[in-house]
Parts: sequence; structure tokens; C-alpha cells
Amino acid sequence: MAIAAVIALAATFVSTTYGGPQLLYALFFGIAFHFLSTDERCRPGIEFCARTLLRTGVALLGARITFAKIASLGVAPIAIVIAAVASTTLLGWLLGRKLGRPTTEGIISGGAVAICGASAALAISAVLPQTKENERFTLFTVVGVTGMSTIAMVTYPLIARLVGLNADGAGIFLGGTIHDVAQVVGAGYLLSAHTGDVATFVKLTRVACLVPVVLLLSILFRTHNGTTEIDAPPLVPRFLIGFAWLLTVNSFGFIPAAAGEFINGASRACLVAAIAALGVKTSLQSLGALGWQVVLMLVAETVWIALLVLTALAVLGYIG
Repeated sequence: MAIAAVIALAATFVSTTYGGPQLLYALFFGIAFHFLSTDERCRPGIEFCARTLLRTGVALLGARITFAKIASLGVAPIAIVIAAVASTTLLGWLLGRKLGRPTTEGIISGGAVAICGASAALAISAVLPQTKENERFTLFTVVGVTGMSTIAMVTYPLIARLVGLNADGAGIFLGGTIHDVAQVVGAGYLLSAHTGDVATFVKLTRVACLVPVVLLLSILFRTHNGTTEIDAPPLVPRFLIGFAWLLTVNSFGFIPAAAGEFINGASRACLVAAIAALGVKTSLQSLGALGWQVVLMLVAETVWIALLVLTALAVLGYIG
């Protein structure tokens, strides 16, 4: 556990001091210590961080969202978000089948691009069958979506300006397409405070979709040919219950602002430590063995969700 904590602190220091994606640093620093994954003294703590801390961090994400924030967007933006999340996740599944990849890989990549990047990839992977192949693919997805999200943070505001999106439209576009929450906030406030607020609300709406998506996947992968699998995850994972509970409590104003900031910080810390531990468990050689099809899946899903949201905004009159 101390190893994961030190790697997370190092990633945080580099990110805050020199800039760049904190989660990506944590993953790469962790991979550099892959040799410790076979050490009997280190393995239990690494496993704890990669599983328990992961689920804790995802559950604490619920404190970022309220029902009022979701409702303030109106019907049209929410409809765009739902269509984008559903179609992108479905596209990931179809691409996986088309490219001959396992069904779980298509779902992980599609869900990560559709919902909230690395956090969604980790949450979805947690309710899917636990195999080494899924763990490797989840890590690859974390690398891919974090890298593309960082690129999008710089390029998508330029695209919003280029196509003539107004402040609301730009916020919906950025919040509806960029993978990770931090990059959405950064991109939104590059344009204006209002755009940043709208982008954040839209992004949190996508994060809220994590509950029904993970719950549905938990139900689907609990059974196989009509019978319950012996090693199937719980029907309703505890971290999912915690996420929904915090969302509800926060919506009724029972979480003070100071407590909310603390919970958000704790969530981020858990996720950074979890990704650091997952990095320790995997080598670059195993990631490279996944092949070009995986890269194609992530890029295709990213392009799809961007074009879908832009098209919807054009039809609804947000351009001009």
C-alpha cells in the first residue's frame, strides 16, 4: 500500500508542478515498478489498492453530483448525453465483435469513452469477469482515454470556436465528448466561466450514467445461459450503492461544501493510488500484445461521440 501511495504522490507532484494528466503519470510510474508485482511482501497491498481503493474512489464520485445540477441543463442537453452514452457504448460492443475482440473489451472501451474515461473503465471492469486479459485491456483503455482526453482538452476548444458554437453549445460539446472530468473542466474554462460551468454540469450528467450502465452490466454478467456463475460479482455492487447514496444525499444538501471538497479529494486520491497499483501489476510488453485493433476501437469511439454531439448541436441551433 505504501508503494502505491508513494507512486501516487510522485504523480501528483509532477502533475501539479509541471502540468499534465495525473492519472497517466500514476499509471506510467506504476508500470516502471512492475517487478514488485511478483514480490510476496508487496502483492497483498497492491491487490488491495487495485480493487478496494478502486471501488471506494468510484463510490465517492457520487458526492460531485446533484439532481438539481442535472435538471438545470434542460431536456435537450440531457437527451444528447443519453444518446451519446448509449450509442458509444453500443459502438464499442459492435467494434469488438467486428474486430474479433472479446465482448468485455468492447464494453470497457465504449463505456470509458462514453461516460467518464479512466474512472468508467475501472468501474465497468470491476463488475465484469475478473481475468488477466480484462485487467490488461482496462489498463490500455486508461492509457488511451487519458491521452486522448488530454489532447482533446487543447484541441476541442479550438474546434468549438472554429464551428461557431455559442457559450452553451461549447459547454455541451466539451462536457459531452471529452473523456475525463479534469480535462473537461480545464477545456471549458479556457473559453469562459459560463462555458466551464455548462461543460462541468454536462460532464457530471455523463458521470451519473455510470450508475445505470454498471448496474445493467452487473446484471448481464451475473448470469450465463440462465444460471448464476459461481464467481459472478454481486447483483448490486457495494461501490455502486455508495455512489447512488452520495448522489442522493448531496442532492438534498446534506453534504456541506467543505465536506464535499474533502470527499472529492479522497475520491481522486483513491483512484490515483488504484491506477498506480494497476500499473505495478502490468508490464508494457503485455499492453503491447493487445494489438492495433484496440487502438482503432478507442479512436473510432472518440470520433463517433464528437461527431454525434456536434451534429445534435447543429440541429438544435447552438451554432451561430
